[in-house]
Amino acid sequence: MSTRASGSSLEVDTIAAVATAPGAAGIGVVRLSGPEALPIAAAVSGPLGEPRIARLRRFRDAEGEVIDSGLVICFSRPNSFTGEDVVEFQGHGGPVVLQMLLGALLEAGARLARPGEFTERAYLNGKMDLAQAEAVADLIASSSATAVRAANRSLAGEFSRQVHALDEQVLSLRVFVEASIDFVDEDIDVLESGDVAGRIGAIQQGLVALQQASAQGVLLRDGISLALLGPPNVGKSSLLNRLAGEERAIVTQVPGTTRDLVRVPVQIGGLPVEMVDTAGLRETRDLVEREGVRRALHQGREADIVLWLTDLTQPDVGETTALEELDQARVIRVGNKLDLVSPGADSISTLGDVQISAVTGAGIEKLVSLIQQRVGYQAPEAAFTARQRHLQALEKVAGHLATSLDLDSGSAELIAEELRLAHLALGEIVGELTPDELLGEIFSNFCIGK
Repeated sequence: MSTRASGSSLEVDTIAAVATAPGAAGIGVVRLSGPEALPIAAAVSGPLGEPRIARLRRFRDAEGEVIDSGLVICFSRPNSFTGEDVVEFQGHGGPVVLQMLLGALLEAGARLARPGEFTERAYLNGKMDLAQAEAVADLIASSSATAVRAANRSLAGEFSRQVHALDEQVLSLRVFVEASIDFVDEDIDVLESGDVAGRIGAIQQGLVALQQASAQGVLLRDGISLALLGPPNVGKSSLLNRLAGEERAIVTQVPGTTRDLVRVPVQIGGLPVEMVDTAGLRETRDLVEREGVRRALHQGREADIVLWLTDLTQPDVGETTALEELDQARVIRVGNKLDLVSPGADSISTLGDVQISAVTGAGIEKLVSLIQQRVGYQAPEAAFTARQRHLQALEKVAGHLATSLDLDSGSAELIAEELRLAHLALGEIVGELTPDELLGEIFSNFCIGK
C-alpha cells in the first residue's frame, strides 16, 4: 500500500504564505493552495479569469479597502506545483503590504501554511518523490554554482532514477527468489541455476557507485568545516584572507591578535567550506587570550579538516602536545612563509604536507587539492545533492545484500527476507514504501500455482 496519494488532490484545507524572502523588495509573492484557493483568491482580487494568464488586479481586504495592486495568476489542479488549485499574488515587496495581503487571504478562509507545506503537498499529491522534494530545499540553500546544478539534477529526478534502477534489480531478484521457494522439495537448485549470487554481486557494484555519488552529493550540500590552528604569527589569518579572497581577518605582527573564532564561508572548487581562524596556541596569562586558545583547541577537535600551520623560517617551532591530541587523519600540516625561505632550504622539503606562501599565493592550488583529496571530494560534473539519511539508507541496503550473499542456497526464505529489507530501505529514500506491489510482480511474472 502506498504511503501517499497517487496524483489526486487530498481533502485538506487551503493554505497561504508569503513566498518571497523577508525584507523590502521591488516584488513580493504570496502563494495560496488548496480546494478553496480560487474562491478565496477571488474574494481578495476579484475575477481570476483563465488559468496561467496573469491579470492586473487590485487586492482588497474584507472591508473593500485597497491593499495593493499587482498580478494574479491561477493554476488549476492537478497542473500546479502542489497538485491542488494554486493562486499566486505578485505585488510590491514591502513587508507590511505583504502581511496585509496575507492577512486578507487568511480572513477570507485560508490558514497560514507550515514551513515547507507547499512542497509537502506536492510530494503527497504525487507531483514529486521525497528525494525531489528535499532537492527543492537544497536548491534554495545552495551556496555555489556547483551545488545549484547538483540540486537541479536531483529536482529533475536524476538521483531518484538511479535509486529506482537499483530498486528494480532488487525487486526482480526478490520476486525470483520468492518464487523459487516452491521448488525447495525438488531435486533442483533454483538459486544456483538462477545465478542469485552473481545477480546480488551485480547489484552490489551498482550500489557502491550510487553510494560514492551520494557521498559527493552530501559534501556539496553540507560542505565541511576547516579550522586553522598553530602557534601565533604563523600566518593563519593571512591564509584565511587568501582563501576567502578578501580581508576578513586582522593581520599584524603582534602575537595574540586573533583571540576569538573568526568564521568565513568560502568555496573550494565548488565545495562549501566554513573556515575558522583561531587564536595562536601558546601559554599565556591573559584571560581573554587563554579563552581563545581553549576555543581554538575545541574547534580543532570538532572540525572536519584542520590546517596546522607552521613557520618555514622557524622549522623548530610549532610541534606541540595540542597537535598530538588531534585526529591525524583530519590534519594537514602546512608550512607557511615560503616567500621568506631561500630556495633549496631543507625546511622547504621536510616541514609539512604542503608548503605555501599565504602572501604570494604560492602553493595554494596544491593545498586546495590536498583538502579536496582528504575529504574525498572530486568536483563531479554530473553530481546530484544527497543527504545523510540517504547514505544511511544505502548503508542498510549494503548490509542486507551482504547478509543475503552469505546465506547458503538452501535459505531461500532468509535470502528473500534480506532482499525485502533492502527493497524497503531503498524505498525510504524516495518515500515510496509500497510492499503490496510485490504481489503484482509475482503474479505477472511467475506461475506460482504449480
